[in-house]
Amino acid sequence: MMRSRLPIAVGPAHCETVTSYLSRLATLHAMPLRLLWRQVSQPRNNRTLTRIVVAEQLAEVTGHPIGRLRNALIELRHPQPDWSSMRTEPQRGCPRCTSRHPGGQVLQLLPHHRYVCPHHHIWIGPPDLVTLPLANLDTEPAIVAAQHAHLRLLRRLGPVATHDAVLTAFLVCGHRWMNPPSSTTDVWHHWNHRLHRMIPPGTEVRLFSTSRLFAATYPEVIALAALIGSPYWRRLAAADIRHQRRFTDEIAQRLGDPLYRPRVANDPLAKWIHEDCWRLPSPPASTYETEHDFGGGAPRKVSSAIMKRHASSLAWFTSNRSTGQLGRIMISHRHLGPVIMRGRSPTPQHFVGFLYSSHNTKQFNVHHESEHPTHRRRVVKSAQYIRTEPAPTDYLDTLTNSH
Repeated sequence: MMRSRLPIAVGPAHCETVTSYLSRLATLHAMPLRLLWRQVSQPRNNRTLTRIVVAEQLAEVTGHPIGRLRNALIELRHPQPDWSSMRTEPQRGCPRCTSRHPGGQVLQLLPHHRYVCPHHHIWIGPPDLVTLPLANLDTEPAIVAAQHAHLRLLRRLGPVATHDAVLTAFLVCGHRWMNPPSSTTDVWHHWNHRLHRMIPPGTEVRLFSTSRLFAATYPEVIALAALIGSPYWRRLAAADIRHQRRFTDEIAQRLGDPLYRPRVANDPLAKWIHEDCWRLPSPPASTYETEHDFGGGAPRKVSSAIMKRHASSLAWFTSNRSTGQLGRIMISHRHLGPVIMRGRSPTPQHFVGFLYSSHNTKQFNVHHESEHPTHRRRVVKSAQYIRTEPAPTDYLDTLTNSH
């Protein structure tokens, strides 16, 4: 096939997807995307109609060196990136970083650890609707600082353990935000104040996105993730009652609630202590290379289900922002899916673990036959979770301590 070089020389952005780059080229040259796609792709094999972009053909059409295209376009990287360290959904990055790339919106596949552009103080966050404005963080230095702390955590723990720890911490904070604050020092107040600045009253329809709720909790999330991902603290969480108390005391301090203790119901931290702290961190549920639009010739469409979920979240936020019970929106977002199921057999959201009675804890007898069922449910809901026996440490014994 004879391929003509396009007259407008536009290069790809860093980590841009092939579909995004071709869409911009097609827009600039007023040509159908499908036509351009056919010129730079070939059938994957003789048994399928699926086509893949060929770097040599794309270089011939665009005039850019193959090396530059491979370095920028995520699907053409050689060698291939570690897909488990990347998100599964293309999204907008920092608009100021990509402003020199004309032709439309730039969609990039970003690593799990990229939530903030530290150069321009823009919240990138987890993938959300691409039509929503991104939050400026010039008035939120704590959120920008948390991105730097996140990168230090990544260097210490590696991508899988960091991803697992951060999502687990988001889940803990989401549940925490569903309940009223326990004291004036509770992190709940920080989240509400940040969100008030990022989504001032009266701007909900224009500015609301679930991603901004993740932004409001991000500094405290990274502080918790440093504990959740640390081999040292994981060993304490998996050990006997005395060591577990040291772990929960540190969690309480970082939540701003000195009285906090994990509960047997509605507490993801208790579930993590019981089921996960002593196991391998959970890897991402899937990778971008397995998605149907990997290297595809058409942009991914926003599903009607996602649009309905956004509308429902906006309605909930508008009705409940004064009470601060906003964590429900976070924990229902697809971003936390990997740590809700963790690739293992599902467990109830209202986790109920073993109860322990000692002089340090109130005694509960939740199965006593003489108790009224309603009273028994109240007891279970308020009961403190404490591991009755140390967990297996086969995995933890292989790790090097880090605080």
